[in-house]
Amino acid sequence: MTSFSLNTNQIKTFDEDGYLVVKGLFSKEETDKLYRTAVENSVMQKNAMDLNDQSGKKTKLSLWFTPGDDVFGYLIRSERMVNSVWQLLAQESPVCHFHTKLMQKEPKVGGAWEWHQDYGYWYKNQFIFPDQLMSVMIALTAANKENGCLQVIKGSHKMGRVNHGFAGEQVGADMEMVNHALKTMELVYCEIEPGDALFFHSNLMHRSEANLSDHPRWSLISCYNSQSNIAYAETSTSWRVPVSVVPDRALLEWDASSFGDADFLKKENDPALKTTGWESEVKTT
Repeated sequence: MTSFSLNTNQIKTFDEDGYLVVKGLFSKEETDKLYRTAVENSVMQKNAMDLNDQSGKKTKLSLWFTPGDDVFGYLIRSERMVNSVWQLLAQESPVCHFHTKLMQKEPKVGGAWEWHQDYGYWYKNQFIFPDQLMSVMIALTAANKENGCLQVIKGSHKMGRVNHGFAGEQVGADMEMVNHALKTMELVYCEIEPGDALFFHSNLMHRSEANLSDHPRWSLISCYNSQSNIAYAETSTSWRVPVSVVPDRALLEWDASSFGDADFLKKENDPALKTTGWESEVKTT
């Protein structure tokens, strides 16, 4: 069976708009398995961190650098994910995994994310080329206007890096530049269903509202880097290690009983989190 591949029009859309939605990249059976594991396994909850927005509402997230031999690692390392990222980054060098976040926006209390660019955060890590960094959001539950789906400013990746500072416990973009961008470019609400993938450039301006609905909004956001893109001030090592790709079928074949205590989530086991401090890493990642 041939691995999933993006077509020419999809690649062109990403280059022009700074983002691309691929419907149904993962099946309902796959996303159900991911969501069930995330909700039912206590290790995920124990290693989640609260992050406040400017109003005090909280978003929970779990963060890790090295993808393992588990249901989340198999999604991150799957042929369809890695091949799609490789096509969009348009580099000959291998794809590396920087980090992944499990975003947990609960009903009524899930906080907002302020306007920002991911490279506004990662610039401090001294990655040289923003065009060789990108993120992929996989919806585990439906994301819509009511529960605070991602909003993007279409084409804003062409602005280059905008200055960022703290907004509550988050890093936010210079609002004067954001307002100029909103006058110039289109605001898009990226409403997606479980299993849909949202690929976006590291300089795309994006935000999300608080979840004031009665339904949770959970998603995985995996960040990838071309191996040729050196990060001169990043203490983790995953960003320079080529992803060990697994077949697309691996996710469904994974045995939930093997999840164990999920060592990959424990901050004391990761030198990047151990040296920088878990809280500061979350605030700037």
